Amino acid sequence: MTIMLQAPAAGGGSASFLIMMVLIFAVMYFFMIRPQQKRQKELVKFRNALERGQKIITAGGIYGTVKEVKEQYVLVEVDNNVAIRVDKNMVMKDPSDLAAAQGK
Repeated sequence: MTIMLQAPAAGGGSASFLIMMVLIFAVMYFFMIRPQQKRQKELVKFRNALERGQKIITAGGIYGTVKEVKEQYVLVEVDNNVAIRVDKNMVMKDPSDLAAAQGK
């Protein structure tokens, strides 16, 4: 009596692996990549809409008020008669956004 063992089909394993990889990429895209792109677009829109008198926070954590807006930089008043020049790319957010997020 001879028992013959059949080898599993090679195509079935690679097809399920490919499907799993596509699903993993789709999940990563919708939960990680797409929200980050959306936040980045909102940040660019915020930076382009900066105007005099607006309160901001820089990437370095400096709170101030916009005194002057130029194409590449923003003049930020941090105290009475104290202003610093900050690159527009380092302006991160509006402090009122923080208060709204914290529920105050």
